[in-house]
Amino acid sequence: MSQKKSKRKKKTGNVNTRSAKKAAVLGTERKSRTPLIIACVCAILVAGGALTFYGLSGKTTVANTVPTAMTANASVITYPVSLFGDNKARHFEYKYNDIKIRYFILKSSDGIIRAAFDACDVCWPAGKGYYQEGDYMVCRNCGRRFASVLVNEVKGGCNPAPLNRGVTGDKLLINVNDIVEGKQYFDFSGKA
Repeated sequence: MSQKKSKRKKKTGNVNTRSAKKAAVLGTERKSRTPLIIACVCAILVAGGALTFYGLSGKTTVANTVPTAMTANASVITYPVSLFGDNKARHFEYKYNDIKIRYFILKSSDGIIRAAFDACDVCWPAGKGYYQEGDYMVCRNCGRRFASVLVNEVKGGCNPAPLNRGVTGDKLLINVNDIVEGKQYFDFSGKA
């Protein structure tokens, strides 16, 4: 009987060895999932970082905020005209009570310095505003594009809500009262 047991062990051993060799040749052996898990975690972190950087999740922070480039007294905010010479939109905030009123200023392709609230009549509840893409301002909520030459000219709908401004010499002037009139676009206290 002991010889039978010994033969059975050899057969069982051979079967295990054969299965292992077959799996190795066919590439069906069980592989570690660690590299896959690490790759998935890295992909999620990169995607999260991109969403945070580009401001696509929830309410976005305003890029290119340049609060130090202005001077303000009780009724007027002044910016140097030279700040807008590169035709890039600059985003600003004005704090009124507990509301941060956002607006942007840019020199359009026709050479006129324009200003508008970083909101519109339609998408303002999303609190996302606009970003610049070439000669267009693009709504971060609905994706509509607006030519720079129409900013501060066309109002209503998804167009950036116009903000009055004036140029005197080498200074761009914006009345604080005009900025405060846009507070309804940034008062999210009644929103859940």
